[in-house]
Amino acid sequence: MKIRVLGSAAGGGFPQWNCNCRNCAGVRNGTLRALARTQSSIAVRGPDRACWALVNASPDILAQLKANPDLQPARAPRDTALAAIVLVDGQIDHTTGLFMLRESTRPLNIWCTDEACADLTRGNPIFGVLAHYCGVERHSMIPDGREFAVAGIAGVTWRALAVPSKPAPYSPHRESPVAGDNVALVLADEVSGRSCVYAPGLGSMEESVWRAMCSADCVMVDGTFWSDEEMISLGMSRKRARDIGHLPQSGPDGMLGWLEKLPPGTRRILIHVNNTNPILVEDSPERTELTRRGIEVARDGLEIEL
Repeated sequence: MKIRVLGSAAGGGFPQWNCNCRNCAGVRNGTLRALARTQSSIAVRGPDRACWALVNASPDILAQLKANPDLQPARAPRDTALAAIVLVDGQIDHTTGLFMLRESTRPLNIWCTDEACADLTRGNPIFGVLAHYCGVERHSMIPDGREFAVAGIAGVTWRALAVPSKPAPYSPHRESPVAGDNVALVLADEVSGRSCVYAPGLGSMEESVWRAMCSADCVMVDGTFWSDEEMISLGMSRKRARDIGHLPQSGPDGMLGWLEKLPPGTRRILIHVNNTNPILVEDSPERTELTRRGIEVARDGLEIEL
């Protein structure tokens, strides 16, 4: 199984188009040691090199496809290596890219929970709009840990686990989240048995997710904010990280403390990093702390082979 990071930033990307925080301004003018990043998405394949599953369709999908030419095998006048799409939620930064795939010659094969499907049918009717173009073949994904297969992606087993986080602002239960609004994915290679937990949105640690992380060879988890009051201290929001469904890295019960408890051989990667997070700056004290703890920061193009 191979996992490739197509985009490693949170919604808005890095730098964010209208943001002039220290990070965004510094990466634009070259005064900070930091890499630009597109919005969060990964691609997964088994032994067939020409069949990939797209996990989340970010607004930057066209740039991501251009940066990864093997996702365009060019076997026909119109072609793609994307055999399936799996969504962990119905958020804008994980679904807007579906519009960019409307020229598909067949309906988009999409796996998502019933809750995400409802949001993408009523709150933000992407599926209805796509019906006027290529159409959608939607497959249900039950977030209770049961194994399922994604058609076209041989050699990989999938599990979805409900995680505490916030659904999209247009969801009717934005302030009262329900199981299935957001999920973590457990991806496993059928031959090696090695696995990865992918959880770009995680508001707090659930027992089922923690058990999966402890038995995984690699975890790619919510790296959105360094501190709970990050956006407040910068004057960019009145809400804490936890208020919008993200477990910060630092502070009591923060992500760093959880990652510290994992077995020594587990590969630890933070993904879905917000443009304000100081870990994006390669020589920052926060990045130094991550390095000391053996924690990586995802970048576009990073590959994991299991």
